[in-house]
Amino acid sequence: MKHRIIFAILMSFTLSLIMSAWVTYVNIGMHADFVGIWMHAWFLAWPAAGIIAFISGPFIHKLAHRIAEKV
Repeated sequence: MKHRIIFAILMSFTLSLIMSAWVTYVNIGMHADFVGIWMHAWFLAWPAAGIIAFISGPFIHKLAHRIAEKV
């Protein structure tokens, strides 16, 4: 369980940070306050990503394992 929590925190941190930067850039471009707007978007995205990663992680892991066995 400890591994699952740590994994969800790290994965959600990384994905939400990068994805919020990308979506912010696509929506507003290199705005003068880009970093501030990006950080606000990331601050909102990280908790949601963490919960999603924690809940869906085991299912996605099993699914990936099944797909890998068939390929």
